[in-house]
Amino acid sequence: MSRHVNVNKQRVVAALFLLLHHLGFCFEDKLTGQSHVAEHQEFPANISIGLGDVVIVIQSQRNSYHAAHCHQKKMEILQKAAKLGQDIPVVLLLHELSENEGDWSILPALPRLFAAYGRSASWFFFMAEETAVILSALLVVLSRYPVQEEWFLGKRLHDNKASIIHHYAFSEDPASFGYPDPAAGWAVSVPLCQRLSERVQHENLKSDFTIDLPHEIALYIWEGGNGPELTAVPEFCTQPSDNCATTFTTYLPDCGPPVSKSKVFVAVKTCEKFQSERVPVVKATWEKSAGLLEYYSDVIDASIPTVSLGVPNTDRGHCGKTFAIVRRFWSQAATKADWLLIVDDDTLIRMVLSRTAVSRLLSSGCGCYSDDAPDDMVLGRCFTFLRVPIIHNPLFHQAQPEDYAEELSSLKHAISFHKHWNTDPVTIYRQWLHDTDPRDEL
Repeated sequence: MSRHVNVNKQRVVAALFLLLHHLGFCFEDKLTGQSHVAEHQEFPANISIGLGDVVIVIQSQRNSYHAAHCHQKKMEILQKAAKLGQDIPVVLLLHELSENEGDWSILPALPRLFAAYGRSASWFFFMAEETAVILSALLVVLSRYPVQEEWFLGKRLHDNKASIIHHYAFSEDPASFGYPDPAAGWAVSVPLCQRLSERVQHENLKSDFTIDLPHEIALYIWEGGNGPELTAVPEFCTQPSDNCATTFTTYLPDCGPPVSKSKVFVAVKTCEKFQSERVPVVKATWEKSAGLLEYYSDVIDASIPTVSLGVPNTDRGHCGKTFAIVRRFWSQAATKADWLLIVDDDTLIRMVLSRTAVSRLLSSGCGCYSDDAPDDMVLGRCFTFLRVPIIHNPLFHQAQPEDYAEELSSLKHAISFHKHWNTDPVTIYRQWLHDTDPRDEL
């Protein structure tokens, strides 16, 4: 019953938009602040599905800014649907489906999506927050594929070489396996969603963390050759061109004025074993962009200089060192920065915490179960327990530029890369991250 109530609400909203449009009101400029790609007003005669057959899922996040932005995107889609005079699609925000933060990785959400909409819909279409969709063109695309079959559609990306973030899958021929560019949107047919839902419910996912979501989704769907490969759809685009059903703007939305360098404290984690070779790279690249910066090691080295935290270096995780940095940041009266940026010595910039988040973390008592625990995963567990939203931004990269598909939209405005294996990090910095116009803001 709740599903029908939800659909009826959306139809009322769409009808209201349509009525106001005919009366001369223009809400879209107020919603988006800019013009949109024009919708096609006529459908070809051979269209076999309608907007009511499509469930659109916006990959939203619980953070207040992103949640509000995605609500705006939802209303924009409903408005466009109303103008077309068709049944309207179901539009869902991923973060509202449940309290499970893991739903962001899509697969855990599939059983609920299928249970609620599997009998009334034909397609599930997933889109990023900044993806723009032309509804009429989307219907033209989806109508090409028989809805009774399993389909996995998207803009095809592939690796040019075996990649560590993809666990060196298909190392003999990396280009043979395709995965979707989330910025262009991707779709699965209901029969495929049903089979995936049953798998998710009856099989434990192989991992409880995600490194590269689109590739891992594609691997799960492919299921070692038992499931469909990604079908490339040329109308799923990131750059505008003729006949595009989707386009993409940017992963850098306008979310306010930049933050002053004096409000960001940068903590660089290093150790005696690596500091002589890695710290010079930091000093030669991004150190000059930081206003407040300290190097933290297991020894004191006045030539850098480094601060010893009294925590021995560990070969695996660095939870003890990270939490010592967090405590030092909070306790130093002279350091009143609003943000803490924690960076490994082999990162070309990483993880960011607000002062309020640091306060809640330390007052909660949550911490490391050992000094060599994985600090990123412990922080994630602690902040999830505290219901502090962990905001994903695809511009932070786990690996080196060459580990990602060249067409990936996030590479164009990258914030960080990680690891110096078999690379020249200074060259990578100059090519991908160097700001030729130094500023006092970040």
